[in-house]
Amino acid sequence: MATTDYDAPRTRPEDEPANESLEAIQARASATTQTAVIDAEFFDTAEGIDLPGADLSHEELTIQVVPEQVDEFTCASCFLVRHRSQLARRTGEVRYCTDCED
Repeated sequence: MATTDYDAPRTRPEDEPANESLEAIQARASATTQTAVIDAEFFDTAEGIDLPGADLSHEELTIQVVPEQVDEFTCASCFLVRHRSQLARRTGEVRYCTDCED
């Protein structure tokens, strides 16, 4: 039965560094290096980009507010609307979710 030393480093002959000059390595690397070309006109539009500190007072948000459903409750600690399956404790009208009780 052949034995294999699994702790020995696994190297292939092509992974071994060759005895090349530094100039030859740099020439090979510069020949294979690719530069990315970015179309600046594509990114010039500021549409949809919000910068920190930007004046958004002219913007208007339109959302639909859905009232609390029958099978939901509002946690008294985190004030998130949760499904009744996440109810951990109820004291009178005060309810707490499982995340806040942990």
